[in-house]
Amino acid sequence: MSAHYEHLLSFCLSHPWAVEPQMLATIARVLGQRIAGHRMRAEDLSAAIASRRALPQPAAGAVAVIPMYGVLAPRANLLTETSGMTSYDVLAAQVREMVKTDSIKTIVLDVDSPGGSVAGATELVREIIAARAKKPIVAVAQYTMASAAYWVASAATEIVAAPSAQIGSIGVFTIHEDLSKALEAEGITRTYITAGKYKVDSNETQPLAGDAKARLQRMCDDSLALFHADIAKGRGVAIDKVRADFGEGAVLSASEALSAGMVDRIATLDETVRRVSTGSWSRGAAAAVSEPALVEGVPDRLRRAREVEHALLEMNL
Repeated sequence: MSAHYEHLLSFCLSHPWAVEPQMLATIARVLGQRIAGHRMRAEDLSAAIASRRALPQPAAGAVAVIPMYGVLAPRANLLTETSGMTSYDVLAAQVREMVKTDSIKTIVLDVDSPGGSVAGATELVREIIAARAKKPIVAVAQYTMASAAYWVASAATEIVAAPSAQIGSIGVFTIHEDLSKALEAEGITRTYITAGKYKVDSNETQPLAGDAKARLQRMCDDSLALFHADIAKGRGVAIDKVRADFGEGAVLSASEALSAGMVDRIATLDETVRRVSTGSWSRGAAAAVSEPALVEGVPDRLRRAREVEHALLEMNL
């Protein structure tokens, strides 16, 4: 099992993420603890699950509040319960359920997330854009809406930021760790027997060669192109505006995000719920968009990344 975790850790560090950089280190540390043989005690596991289940759930009444907390990922499974992650799949299911519920008139996403996986983000965007054609969806940053969290929130009818919120970090990155010298110091030589010219060219036992680095760069560039296109579609603005005015990877304050057009107003979650409960708000121009944009020229090279990441996140970590 340890070898399998090592493989997954290597993937985690060489796969594009739309998350604040320090959070990827946290994800890697969790896997590292599993590689070292650390497991959560049964009583701690039960307490963590109970704590997560105590979080707000879609509320009865005219307004449903759906929490979107922590690192976002597809099929997060047990990590959703124990590590504060939120599953894209669970979010999509909750939104679909609230759309079908006649008593719910408005859906509010309560967002406090540093971002997460590239895999699964654009699929959730499509779900939300389809849902907002039927019911208004308001995303509230209280207090962090970064990277993939903003990616998802950009599909909402309206985006609101709490006064002290941080918004943005629109970018994609990956990491390659060269462990060759560390392995050499330990007297370890690892040999890969492969078929396929590029099969292991970015593995962690050797320096990252020029071709391998270029391929990883293209993967990040493709992911960012998809990120920009989804934001432009959701917000009803030109892609060039997203590239130039939406922070270029920086995190903005609530007032800066409002000036840039990244959010529609500044208010707390409670203020927003009260406002939309009365129906005294405008859905805005973005709500007219009912179908997600298709990005021409983005290759399907993310497919394998998604498949491997799903395997990672479905495991009982």
